[in-house]
Parts: sequence; C-alpha cells; structure tokens
Amino acid sequence: MAYNRLERAFFEAGPVEVARELLGKLIVRIDSGIVMAAKIVECEAYMGEGDKAAHFNDNKVTERTRIVYGQGGLAYIYLIYGMYNCFNIVTGKSGAAGAVLIRAAEPVEGIQSMHRNRFVSDEIVHRNIRNLTNGPGKLCMAMNIDRSFYGEDLVESKELFIAEGEKIEKENIIEAKRVNIDYAQEAADFLYRFYIKGNRFVSKK
Repeated sequence: MAYNRLERAFFEAGPVEVARELLGKLIVRIDSGIVMAAKIVECEAYMGEGDKAAHFNDNKVTERTRIVYGQGGLAYIYLIYGMYNCFNIVTGKSGAAGAVLIRAAEPVEGIQSMHRNRFVSDEIVHRNIRNLTNGPGKLCMAMNIDRSFYGEDLVESKELFIAEGEKIEKENIIEAKRVNIDYAQEAADFLYRFYIKGNRFVSKK
C-alpha cells in the first residue's frame, strides 16, 4: 500500500488543532523492511503555557522536554512508569512548546508483526487484536517505537512518519478530559482529548 506522508505545514498549527486533525491519519512504521500502519483514533493535546498537565508547562525546558521547542513534526518520546514508551508529536513552529500524545490507534497493515511485537507470538489470537494498540504504551510496543526515535523528523524519516488517512467529520469527534492527570489542578478539566466516536480501539470511553 502506498502512503502519502503529511508535510511540515500540517504540524505547525497549535496542539489542539493538530490533535483534532490527526484523527483518521495513519502512523506508518517501517521496521527492517516490514511496513506497519495504524489509524489514529485517540490523542491528547498539551500546551506550553497554562497547562499544568504538560511536562513543559510555563515553557519549562529540561533535557527530556528540549525537543518540544523544535519545529513541528518531530517525535517526542518519553518513558512512563519506568517501562512504557509514549509517542508524541511536536506541534507549532520552533520555539513554541506544544505536543500531541497519540493515545490509541487502529491496526491497518502489518498486524502480524504488531502481534509478534506485543505478544511474542506469530499466531494471531482474535481477542488480542483490539489490545494491540488501544493505549499509548501498547501502541509503541506493537509498532516498535522507542526512545531511539526521540527527535526523529516525521516529515523526513524513512522509518516513522504520519500519512494521509480518512477525513473524520466533526460530529464523529468526541472532546473529553485527558486521562490520568488528576494532579493538574484546573488543567485536569480541559477538553484536550479527542477520539473517534464509536471506535473500538479507543483506550477509554
């Protein structure tokens, strides 16, 4: 299958706009010649100012967050709970902090490879399919996305990029509170999580 990758301009908008527009787009991962693709069905926006849920709130720069101040379209990968990678996409233009966390996706191509990565088995078990990529850590494990991709340019990369997919109409996009950010005070109530209505691969309804 041929994939048309997104250009830089797509990622140069703000995090909320990019998050909405990413729904229906495809994550394409090429691993040792094997193509894996998954449709983005859920993501969360994080802002550089006034967002206490963001690692880079108030434009805080650390060794982990420095890439968030780069140009839109770079990969921001970090570890949670000491074991799970999370795949984020930097938004905006250089110097403006913002990112979108990819929370869940629907497998499209390379499902057997994803299954092998997640469950260390070539035998696909039907009940496992929904659990391949319905969470940020699961998604990274299934598509073999780790911190070696920190700073990867998704516009130019030959191994990881975002491609055109299907257009999701406004009435099929749900806006909700982000997940697991109870510590974020008023930001915990921001409706910065977006997901496709009725999609069974969404991590949490």
